[in-house]
Amino acid sequence: MKLGKYSIGVGDRFAHQGEAQLQAVIKAFEQGVEITPIWNKSHREHTIIHTQPADVRRSADNAVKALRWTKDYFVDADHVGLPNVDLFIESSDFFTLDVADFIGKPADEQSINTFVQANEKYTGRLEIPGIEEPQEITSEIIRQIGTKFLYAVQQAGQIYRRVLARKGPDNFIVEVSMDETDEPQTPIELFFILAAVAQEGIPAQTIAPKFAGRFNKGVDYVGNVAQFAREFQGDLAVIQLAIQEFDLPDNLKLSVHSGSDKFSIYPAIREALVKFDAGVHLKTAGTTWLEELIGLALAGGDGLKLACDVYRQAYQRFDELTRPYAAVIDINPAQLPLPTEVDRWDRDQFASTLRHNLNHPHYNLHFRQVLHVGYKVAAEMGERYLEALKKYKASIAPHVTENIYDRHLKPIFLS
Repeated sequence: MKLGKYSIGVGDRFAHQGEAQLQAVIKAFEQGVEITPIWNKSHREHTIIHTQPADVRRSADNAVKALRWTKDYFVDADHVGLPNVDLFIESSDFFTLDVADFIGKPADEQSINTFVQANEKYTGRLEIPGIEEPQEITSEIIRQIGTKFLYAVQQAGQIYRRVLARKGPDNFIVEVSMDETDEPQTPIELFFILAAVAQEGIPAQTIAPKFAGRFNKGVDYVGNVAQFAREFQGDLAVIQLAIQEFDLPDNLKLSVHSGSDKFSIYPAIREALVKFDAGVHLKTAGTTWLEELIGLALAGGDGLKLACDVYRQAYQRFDELTRPYAAVIDINPAQLPLPTEVDRWDRDQFASTLRHNLNHPHYNLHFRQVLHVGYKVAAEMGERYLEALKKYKASIAPHVTENIYDRHLKPIFLS
């Protein structure tokens, strides 16, 4: 299996928006840009919603069949590790190997020594086309990078071989993810991480590094956009060199785990892709769930009441719901409206407060983030919520499609 140049990861918490999500990809295809859709859902989300990986596969297959999509598509075992990868092997054909927790844990001394020796030829001045300043590399720098990252790559190798033993070669896509950590990787660190990936025998087609700034869930990027642009271009340059040096797959590309809606950096991504003639995998997740709430609210009546009820419970359970996402949200409780106030809103005010439109006076990023992590409330509503998704499908689906196409695909792939 080989991943195309451009791909979009879409999350669908409740497995009802597959057709609406795919419709956005079809619209891009009609404009001459082929983007591979990849449905992703993490073990944590499955646990909270009480679904199974097979549910994601079923939803994706049904959407593809209904819309007669004949191009490639994949189902991602999102952020898996050794303890849970077996649950995804049968249903998935894309595996995001999350090894960020192992960064900083040193491998054994012999492995580190072997790593240093294998990369000794890069000591001295390392010229990376696309990066102006040559890099001065020493054996000590390689050792420091190996000490910090080699064990994590070895863990990725274990997960990869676990999947390989069950699915066989060329039957799945591999991504190595190191984004959920405190510090961004430098281009030189990424270069030697990719050396380790190759030496571990992992045919990675995407790599997800950590970038500077905050990638909070469902809201815009917080950080220095110019710095992000430099990092992103530097990483693209490193990947192009690493493909040649380490015999990695020629379609290896960056994966940006955005948490969705990082609108301010999309122009920088677009510019870099054009400059380097590079591909990218943009992974989004929870904004489809928020578009469901917007569609429910705009339906009025029971739909609006349901959306208000979700907010009321999310507000009341603030600590419980936000704790697992503390590293990727930034909410000021004082900026949250009281549920009694929200209950008096009409459908337009609820939708405009939630919709990610920075120019609208009603938009409230704190309200949005609470609801982003509040999908557990809807899951606990069970059939009440799922029946509402069916009842108000005509109100919800256009918002899901518009969100992915107009706010994510167009700025990056169609500008």
